[in-house]
Amino acid sequence: MTSPGEIPHQNATTGTTAGAAPGTTTLAAAAGTPAGEFTVRPATLEEWRDVARWAADEGWNPGHRDTDCFHATDPDGFFIGLLDGQLVSSVSVVNYSAEYAFLGYYLVHPDHRGTGLGLATWQAAVPHAGNRTIGLDAVPAQEATYRRSGFTTAYRTTRYRGRPVRPGTPAAPVVPVTPEHFDALAAYDQQCFPADRRAFLSRWLTTEGHHAYARLRDGKIAGYGVLRPARDGYRLGPLFADTSQGAEALFDALTSHVGPDDTVHVDIPDPHHGAGSLALSRGLAPDSHTMRMYTGPVAPVRAEQCYAVTSLELG
Repeated sequence: MTSPGEIPHQNATTGTTAGAAPGTTTLAAAAGTPAGEFTVRPATLEEWRDVARWAADEGWNPGHRDTDCFHATDPDGFFIGLLDGQLVSSVSVVNYSAEYAFLGYYLVHPDHRGTGLGLATWQAAVPHAGNRTIGLDAVPAQEATYRRSGFTTAYRTTRYRGRPVRPGTPAAPVVPVTPEHFDALAAYDQQCFPADRRAFLSRWLTTEGHHAYARLRDGKIAGYGVLRPARDGYRLGPLFADTSQGAEALFDALTSHVGPDDTVHVDIPDPHHGAGSLALSRGLAPDSHTMRMYTGPVAPVRAEQCYAVTSLELG
């Protein structure tokens, strides 16, 4: 998810520091920028855990182990801005394939918004995507800003939040995901996500605290979903299914792991009206909105199977 305090379509002067590590960029002196040395470079796993905690403090509510799952997908795609060695900004540009990247975690510390440091971080990080189409989820207030940067709005996503209602009868049988399902799940996932992300899924499906279920029909994958703990309750995503009955069964199996006082957050593309109806039927209510935007074409997906996206921060 992105909610910048800077305007990416403006210009800033940056340059690579001689002898610096690959991907390291320093901000040249410019009017309005704070005094001190400003460096942008890829973050280590531990440094990005600090960014995730920062995002949680901002109310984004990432899952507890999202960083562990995503960082390995593209370790050079997680950028931090350091002012005299102190973390002040971040942005991730994760390359999923030769054609597709996803941008998120665009954050600037409140004390440094409007100073040009967020913009410099953006400009140092975005070239990492090369010629790939870039996707992002923007807060509505920044939609026009991203349009000026070359992004086009594809659809709106609504976050639903609440304590799930327990249904009386399961809609359809589902099974816990096991390693023997991984290859088939990866193939199914690629119908719903515009890149092959098998390596990521091997982590997402098995990480401690994550619950994953698959819907099987005639021995073949007909849907799957994942629930994970977050700062506030749980995040549910992705939720992909061939049918509404399958989606209901997966939702109910996943939320059976939630306590009666726990909340669940699920991010649903608005064009999928049936997915929104499922969330409402289980006692969740609309909580916030983001806009999915792209810089160019993406591989076609079966939108009717996408009942919930994986992560607003990382696609």
